[in-house]
Amino acid sequence: MNLLVLKDLVERSAFGVCSYLGDKLGINSAKIRLYFIYTSFVTMGSPIIIYLIMAFWLNIKKYIRRSYAVWS
Repeated sequence: MNLLVLKDLVERSAFGVCSYLGDKLGINSAKIRLYFIYTSFVTMGSPIIIYLIMAFWLNIKKYIRRSYAVWS
């Protein structure tokens, strides 16, 4: 049971970037995840840095939107 809870938590939080990109580009998010995994192995981790930057940016966008709603 704990493994399923952990899997759901990881899928909701860690793959938000891939699903966001998939929605914007019209590509299946599973293919984008595979792209990040394969290129991470080939380039020794540089896409992971890009992924983390994008995750940070999406998180900041969420807080900026929240603050606009509070001030409006």
